[in-house]
Amino acid sequence: MKIALISDIHSNLPALKAVLDIIDVDQILCAGDIVGYYPFPNEVIELVKEHDLRSIYGNHDKAVITGDTSWFNPIAASAIEWTRDNISLEGIKFLEELPAQLMFEDVAIVHGSPHDPDEYVYPTTSPAKLEKFLDQVSKKVLVLGHTHVQWSLELGDRKIINPGAVGQPRDGNPKAAYAILDTKSKEFTMHRIGYDVEETASKTLEVGLPQHLARRLFFGL
Repeated sequence: MKIALISDIHSNLPALKAVLDIIDVDQILCAGDIVGYYPFPNEVIELVKEHDLRSIYGNHDKAVITGDTSWFNPIAASAIEWTRDNISLEGIKFLEELPAQLMFEDVAIVHGSPHDPDEYVYPTTSPAKLEKFLDQVSKKVLVLGHTHVQWSLELGDRKIINPGAVGQPRDGNPKAAYAILDTKSKEFTMHRIGYDVEETASKTLEVGLPQHLARRLFFGL
């Protein structure tokens, strides 16, 4: 089976559309943060439903549900508050039903790490710690999100993949990020696709979300 791995859509509809328009796979799996930051929460959730995209919740999804932004910086917190004011009741219900982790064949999907959904994991994380994460999920492939940085690491016959962010890349490349995995061979490829950044940025400013959120999209930072 060929699957697409995505993460951190963050209510960026043009970016999600660009990814969905180009991929041709059997299943799409998302490592969380469907909403937050950008101005299309309802439209993104509807598109996720339309494509039968299977996702877990991320820290922004959880904050939209609970209203707890105590661990967020002021810009992220203001975007959560805006989202809570503008998301539909159906959208909230959808987020509430998302699981914290997802197991799909020999693939485990978490947001931060198997130990802590809010933990930031990078390729510089110690190999011993990464090995423990793989042991914890007992799968050959562990998929992470949360950092908005696209990276992968092979540890023997096991792999850790962060497909990067669809909606707000932070690795210096503004293009939407995703990965494609063959669940039988465990071979995977990383991909980037351009989208209409101006559309998202303009709408972000139009609805009164912080200017910084719009500006960073052009630089992938």
